[in-house]
Amino acid sequence: MKNILITGVSSGLGEALAIQYLENGDSVYAIGKTLPKKLDHYPHFFFFPYDLSETFMIQSTLKEFLQHRSFDMVILNAGLLGEITTLSKTDLMDAKAVMEVNVWANKELIDTLHAHAAHVNQIVGISSGAAVNGSKGWGAYALSKAALNMLLSVYAKELPEIHFTALAPGVIRTPMVEHIIEEVDDTLFPSAKRLKENPIQTPGEAAKNLIATFPKLLAYESGSFLDVRTM
Repeated sequence: MKNILITGVSSGLGEALAIQYLENGDSVYAIGKTLPKKLDHYPHFFFFPYDLSETFMIQSTLKEFLQHRSFDMVILNAGLLGEITTLSKTDLMDAKAVMEVNVWANKELIDTLHAHAAHVNQIVGISSGAAVNGSKGWGAYALSKAALNMLLSVYAKELPEIHFTALAPGVIRTPMVEHIIEEVDDTLFPSAKRLKENPIQTPGEAAKNLIATFPKLLAYESGSFLDVRTM
């Protein structure tokens, strides 16, 4: 039985990852805004309700939940998309809100784990092809994921006892992707059109694929950015 820590389990990929690990017989420690009903009956599911945008309280609030525990895998999955619009029309406070969850919350979580957890073997940050593509309209999100990639690269040098990877999981039918498909004008933002035309995984399919992929990441240099579609 493995101990797994997952953020952002309220829906989408995080929820699917938690279910898959629990079905495999592992213990899941989860952080999210709300507890998904699908998860509350598992005996080895431990949930801490927390809004990760409140970065200033992460270390003091989550210390007790994480301390003295060993984690085989930590999946930094929680994230915000922000509005799909040009950077010139992106309000700076909105961009900062995306960075707060996608970057600084993960820094605070890693620092809390390093200070208080007994042991952490592997940390994977859920990144995106947007981190390197620079597509029109994805400014705040792309900047945040590029920063996440570098955050994990730096920690790989500073905490060599933990293996870090920034991993793009491919396109998954999450509330975030459904919003893009249904609401974003793909004539103004061609990347939305490409997203609609490419294969889209269900969260369950993606979770199974990622769980099979995570052990393979250890063969790559710690701090790498990888994309499941090109591995």
